[in-house]
Amino acid sequence: MRHATNSITALPAPLVSRASRAAGSAAGAETAFLTHRDFRRIACAIGYIDTNFRAQPRLADIAADVGLSEFHFNRLFKRWAGLTPKQYLALVTHEAALDALGSAPAVLDAAYDVGLSGAGRLHDLTVTMEALTPGEIRKRGADVTIRYGVTASPFGATLIAATERGVCHLAFVDSPGFAATQRLAQAWPGARLVRDDPNAAQMAHRIWPRTAQAAPPLALAVAGTNFQVQVWRALLALDGMTTYGELAARLGMPGAARAVGNAVGANPIAWIIPCHRVLRGDGSLGGYRWGIDRKRAVLVWEQLRRSAGGARVN
Repeated sequence: MRHATNSITALPAPLVSRASRAAGSAAGAETAFLTHRDFRRIACAIGYIDTNFRAQPRLADIAADVGLSEFHFNRLFKRWAGLTPKQYLALVTHEAALDALGSAPAVLDAAYDVGLSGAGRLHDLTVTMEALTPGEIRKRGADVTIRYGVTASPFGATLIAATERGVCHLAFVDSPGFAATQRLAQAWPGARLVRDDPNAAQMAHRIWPRTAQAAPPLALAVAGTNFQVQVWRALLALDGMTTYGELAARLGMPGAARAVGNAVGANPIAWIIPCHRVLRGDGSLGGYRWGIDRKRAVLVWEQLRRSAGGARVN
């Protein structure tokens, strides 16, 4: 019998309180992911340091800018990045590190010179991606059950959804309400949506593991045009940063940078399909569906998590 089409309820307020408690109890207080408010503080602190590094701001100045005491801010930043704000400031002070945060396509090469290390798939996931067939896409999710939930992540509240075949949707959520799940429902209008925050929390800890040990393979199930899927596969194969033009050339379509950019922007699975690693031709960060501050924070987090164990900074 055909499943009923999806129905959506508004996200709870506060947005991630229940999911955060579930994630926190499973991983311990020191390894729990960030709430949305904590992530915004981290993003603002990164922007403050990037803007004011020449003045070498004190920890008290940075903490005051985000409304926290020095102790709590230092602890929050280190839990998120693996390095202290002072260590991050030391990296940004180096001209190469500044380039690595958004002004040159070869950002990773610059970052490695100042102690950041580790090219390749920086989140250490083995990802397989399966594209829906044209017939499945035409059914628009009919007879498919999607389990979805809102949970905490390193970048604030996150909506994660999966079918039996794999993760089909991952989006960062900036405010409570209807919009986040509405976009999921629009992408899969015939599916049966089942709210499951604990499952989303488990998925988050699998996507962003707190240890360096290898994670089990993660399956993705995507619905897109042949061209979009081709671009998304190219993103999964990235071994560092790129530009829209370089990505188009890699696909054998050097004149299709704009079309490639549109496909990158349509990516349904944030972070895992790393659209955040694509920059404009001039090396600037460019657009990001979930905000430039988040894109910058994502790039910083990728690098600093790798540097935490071996960066030589004071």
